[in-house]
Amino acid sequence: MGRPKQLALLAGRPLLEHVLAALNPDNGPGNGPVDEVVVALGAAAAEVKGQVDLHGAEPLLVEGWRAGMGEVLARALEDLGDRFGAVVVCLGDQPLVTGAVVARLVAAWRAGGGAVVSASYHGRPGNPKLFDRRVFPELRRLRGDTGAKGLLAAHPEWVTLVEVGTLGSDADVDDEAALAGLEAMLKLELEAEEAQG
Repeated sequence: MGRPKQLALLAGRPLLEHVLAALNPDNGPGNGPVDEVVVALGAAAAEVKGQVDLHGAEPLLVEGWRAGMGEVLARALEDLGDRFGAVVVCLGDQPLVTGAVVARLVAAWRAGGGAVVSASYHGRPGNPKLFDRRVFPELRRLRGDTGAKGLLAAHPEWVTLVEVGTLGSDADVDDEAALAGLEAMLKLELEAEEAQG
């Protein structure tokens, strides 16, 4: 994009703020879809902290972020230790993932969903993903820019898909055209809501 994606504005707010607001940490422990939110920051960390309402999320500066998503996930989990029974990994460039999507993943995990609970959008696996602490050691060994994709491909038996297609979207913003497309979609949805009155 030529600028930090997490700061790009969508409906007047930075992309990352949409993601953090959906997790509802301001509602207090037990009232949002997750108990605690930690936001892993690397590139443009100072700008993000200065320009984005973190909605109560704990900022975590991840050294080595230049090596890619796998490295960021591994380092963040190392820094967090074992204080969580599971983590939900949401991406900062997917502003249409709702709190309801995350809540459904957490509910499936609590009901015995398995080591990895993944959102599915009308049958297509997507994001976010919930990782049980049983897979933390493998996640801490990740490197490079592919995140957990290779690990999950090697262990499909770990993954439980949970349908969330009616609750949100994992459309991501990788360029200005995608941002403009989401902006236009949100505008149309708002106009439709206003017309229904």
